Amino acid sequence: MTHDSPHVISSLFVGIDVAKDKLDLARSDAGEMLTFSNDDRGIRCLVEGFTMHRPQCIVVESTGGLERRLLDALLDAGLPVALVNPGRVRHFAIGMGILAKTDPIDASVLMTFARLAEPRLTQKRTHNQAELDDLITCRRQLTLARTAQANTRLTTRSAAAQQSIDAILKALDRQIELLDQKIRKLIDSDDDFKHLDRLLRSVPGVGPVLSSTLVAELRELGTTDRRQIGALVGVAPFNHDSGKFTGKRSIRGGRVQVRCVLYMATLAAIRFNPVLRRFADRLRKKGKGAKVIIVACMRKLLSLLNAMIRDNLTWSELQVVKAL
Repeated sequence: MTHDSPHVISSLFVGIDVAKDKLDLARSDAGEMLTFSNDDRGIRCLVEGFTMHRPQCIVVESTGGLERRLLDALLDAGLPVALVNPGRVRHFAIGMGILAKTDPIDASVLMTFARLAEPRLTQKRTHNQAELDDLITCRRQLTLARTAQANTRLTTRSAAAQQSIDAILKALDRQIELLDQKIRKLIDSDDDFKHLDRLLRSVPGVGPVLSSTLVAELRELGTTDRRQIGALVGVAPFNHDSGKFTGKRSIRGGRVQVRCVLYMATLAAIRFNPVLRRFADRLRKKGKGAKVIIVACMRKLLSLLNAMIRDNLTWSELQVVKAL
């Protein structure tokens, strides 16, 4: 190690609360709170503060995209940063008896979370990954807007209002179609994306929307085991037992956007995918409820996709498919 190279202080943990105009930073080795402007100059000053003393972990809360510029700057600097779910951090704070909520308090809680919770570090995204993520997010938002307008159309009696809504629906349909084209073009232009998409699309029931969503928002696919990947998406059941009481297991948490797309794909896969159809039939004969069957099939499909990416196999090359 050279004299001027940064070194790790094993006890240094950092929490950064992100707001629209400012960044509040709490360090485990200092009692004072530091505040930076949430712009290029402020972020540059914040990152330069870690030049000599490299932290073990920096925790940033997901805030709907406001954190993205800071997160990219920290990753570009090679700093260990974790992007965490706000709900998880809030439960952590309540568990510690911290009920008040201000920006400085949030930064301090994030710093403590970094020290005690050992969150998963975020990986740096390539330019194509960032672009695909933005396109998928935009498409999802436009789809939600279209659903809202279509529902409004059903209860609208005014002919003039209906005409305006129809114009909006037409414009949204056109923009969604253009986004689909851009997503497909981006996937086809990237060798890694194209290879993953080819493997995923070989599965009956997996269409372009699920495939592109998994490529963009579940980069852990194929690099972890089936239980962990299920927990990441939020389809892993959690026990609800206490003493002699045995409650129903339920799913919670995870990446909601991925889970919603997986849900719709699974409904089709149960009908057209022979492996999932047989699996669903077995559960149905055991008396399982409809929702339980769907969630179990979501978990089964995700596990199969994870195994395919891990072993670089197409659907027809899986042993469970060959055994049919």
